[in-house]
Amino acid sequence: ALIIVALAGLALAFVGVALWRLSSRAPAPHLQAECDRLAAALAQAQERSRGDAEAQGRLHAALEGARQAAQELETLRAAADSLRDALSLEKGAHATAARELAERKSEVAALREAQATLQADATRIGNDLAQAQANLQHARKAEGEMRAFIEDAQAKLSASFAQMAGKVFEERGQQFEKNVRTATGQSKADIETLLKPFAEQIHQFRQRVDTVYSDEALERAKLAGAVEKLHSLNENMAAKADALTRALRGNAKVRGDWGELMLENVLRASGLEAGVHYERQQSSNDDEGRLLRPDVVVRLPDERRVVIDSKVNLIAWQDAMNADAPEAQHDAMRRHAVALRQHVKDLAERNYPKAVGETALDTTVLFVPIEGALSAALGADDALQAFAFERHVVFASPNTLMAVLRVVDRLWARDKLQKQAQKIGEAGGLLLDALSGFLADFDRVGAGLQKAADTFRDARNRLTESPQAVLPRARRLAELGARGKKALHGDLQPDDETLLLEIPDASDD
Repeated sequence: ALIIVALAGLALAFVGVALWRLSSRAPAPHLQAECDRLAAALAQAQERSRGDAEAQGRLHAALEGARQAAQELETLRAAADSLRDALSLEKGAHATAARELAERKSEVAALREAQATLQADATRIGNDLAQAQANLQHARKAEGEMRAFIEDAQAKLSASFAQMAGKVFEERGQQFEKNVRTATGQSKADIETLLKPFAEQIHQFRQRVDTVYSDEALERAKLAGAVEKLHSLNENMAAKADALTRALRGNAKVRGDWGELMLENVLRASGLEAGVHYERQQSSNDDEGRLLRPDVVVRLPDERRVVIDSKVNLIAWQDAMNADAPEAQHDAMRRHAVALRQHVKDLAERNYPKAVGETALDTTVLFVPIEGALSAALGADDALQAFAFERHVVFASPNTLMAVLRVVDRLWARDKLQKQAQKIGEAGGLLLDALSGFLADFDRVGAGLQKAADTFRDARNRLTESPQAVLPRARRLAELGARGKKALHGDLQPDDETLLLEIPDASDD
């Protein structure tokens, strides 16, 4: 627009110069027409300049509207960023709330487990107490019935005895009076014979009463023993609970010994033998020369080994179990998970498998002797399991470790069977080799015997059947009367004994 205005001004200047020149000269008709044309063009240029100025105004208005729209867009972008930040904060709060909800759920599960354990103990103790009370009530009832029976029996026996005694005394009195009248006296033996049935009845009654009282005393003793046993059982349970609490809260040595004892119980229950299938406190040195002693090194077939560690700190878990407030329990569970995570770091730094040797698996088993303690730690820290896996550490509770050790026991049994089968195969191979050698020797012996038989047959043929045979000649000598000191063999006997001739000895000449 400014350029157009400048051009219009320049055109006006040219027109003015032209008019001045025309005014100084004689006007011509064509010049007047040219001036009119230029004036009309100038008017059009001015009109066009005014239109351009209006367009420029509208352009400025549009630019101002665009600037305002850009400012509003920036305002909307800032509001969107604020909403995005608020949404991120809301997502973080939601994740935190979800994590806290999961922690609360794990806490509720642990509390429910502890409550179930306590309820089971309370139910068992209540059942024992109810049984003891029932036994006591039954004994008291039996005692009352026995007392009533004894009193009733005593009353009946007393009445019967009084009636019988009165009747007998009356009869005996009459008889005695009669006898006294008929005789001057009666011996003491006759009186004892008369009173003997009553003495026997009194003795039987006394034995029955003594038996009833002895049975009652025995029942009381049994009841007292049951109550005392229940009392001692409760005291023993309380003592074991106190001992467990002291062990968990004691020094590191006591906690380590308790964990090793629990691990030893699991190892023995799995069927493995100490010194054969596993070793305790095996010493080894790492690359830096430090002395390391893993709790247990379990042997596997093919000279493989697995390291098990049981030194776990359960003080925080015990605090969580004894906490009254949910906040205190949550804090104790958090400390328990942190302690277990730190123990995983310690095992990863020690690297027991590398110190044991190349035959050891590159994973250390971390034994937690209480099922609830392990589940509570994994519930409090969702990333604890993955954290341990990354550092070649595997958690094991008594149940899971028992399953693993059972598998190890089966592997040893299978290895034993395989070795036995290998030995049987080797023994069978040796037996087959020996049998093959024997058969070869037997064949050689048979061949030798056959050769000897052939030789024997040839020799006998030469002895008996060949033209130069010796036997016919010897038989001929025997026929001619030759005699030896021994009896002739059957093959040397002459065919016709009548042809025998006596050959005179040289001495007869």
